[in-house]
Amino acid sequence: MNFSEKVLHLTKKIPKGKITTYKIIAEKLNTKAYRAVGTALHNNKKPIIIPCHRVVNSTGFIGGYGGGVRKKIKLLEKEGIKIKNKKIKNFEKVLFRF
Repeated sequence: MNFSEKVLHLTKKIPKGKITTYKIIAEKLNTKAYRAVGTALHNNKKPIIIPCHRVVNSTGFIGGYGGGVRKKIKLLEKEGIKIKNKKIKNFEKVLFRF
């Protein structure tokens, strides 16, 4: 399994109503390649099946999304994640660690 496949495999494990960060995924893969995690997610060919919208910046900001930030916010809000000014509210409460 290559790096991108490992990132997507982990991302698929993030439960509905939770978020994780690029950094947490990278650290789980024993690397500091946070940007490479973002690139792998950007190239995700199955964006709802592999819920890359559940991955955000470690500061709680939304970050990017292939379908646009507005769509990412809608998907997260639909799952019960509260967002204000493109930042996750109650960040620690909804944070998922592997």
